[in-house]
Amino acid sequence: MTTISARTPVPRLKKSLGQHFLHDDRIARKIVAAADLRPGDPVLEIGPGGGALTRHLVEAAGRVTVVELDGRVLEGLRAAFGDCVRIIHGDILKTDLSALADRLGVGRWRVIGNLPYYITTPILFHLLDHRDRIQDALIMMQREVAARLVARPGTKDYGIPTVECGLHADVEVLFAVQPGAFVPAPGVVSSLARVRMLTEPRFPITDEVHFRRLVRGTFGKRRKTLRNSLKIFLDADPPDTPAGIDLSRRPEELSLDEFTRLSNALRNVSPEVR
Repeated sequence: MTTISARTPVPRLKKSLGQHFLHDDRIARKIVAAADLRPGDPVLEIGPGGGALTRHLVEAAGRVTVVELDGRVLEGLRAAFGDCVRIIHGDILKTDLSALADRLGVGRWRVIGNLPYYITTPILFHLLDHRDRIQDALIMMQREVAARLVARPGTKDYGIPTVECGLHADVEVLFAVQPGAFVPAPGVVSSLARVRMLTEPRFPITDEVHFRRLVRGTFGKRRKTLRNSLKIFLDADPPDTPAGIDLSRRPEELSLDEFTRLSNALRNVSPEVR
């Protein structure tokens, strides 16, 4: 096991990056313990910042790949961790995680990140896009966002992230983290969520691109009935009760199984819709 005692200096914060650096070592240890890493695990950390998590990740896994946008912290990371950390300087949303895994000879990433709250959902969708090369992701996010990932149909939190994550992953909210664990303290409570990628979609899906467009199109008009929102989505009147689903319902009332059946039914009758 590698032991790292150094912590890199934290630069002056950039508001444009939505930075809230984790500084509570107890919480950092708790996060890494939840990851249940083994030596040699291919760990990918998103936004290491001052390295509060990184040093414990290195101790657990031996070597860590990090993706960091803020160039000001790179030298500090190199000085603190040397060859134990492989640094990718760039935007995680523009990083092809599958190609990176191929280049580094990695099977499936174990992803960990304390994410900027304003881009949590885009990053989550980016990880889902590369799910074939990701085993799981342990993500710190705003508590309200975590609640959406595990929401049940018929509730106000149930929406696009719930459905898209539910098709491809098992999601578990592990514990809450209070604002004082970060510098500066955010104005919200955070939650750590575990996202375990499935090797196959939870329910059979004919066309995942069509499914994603359908989900986003209907929830974009969530106050409308499915019949009215689908009329806009299809640019035509939808068929009566496709897949046996009553179109007088609203999107938040549909289960994931019903969404996949609806998508398959409409994709088959409207193959031109993409």
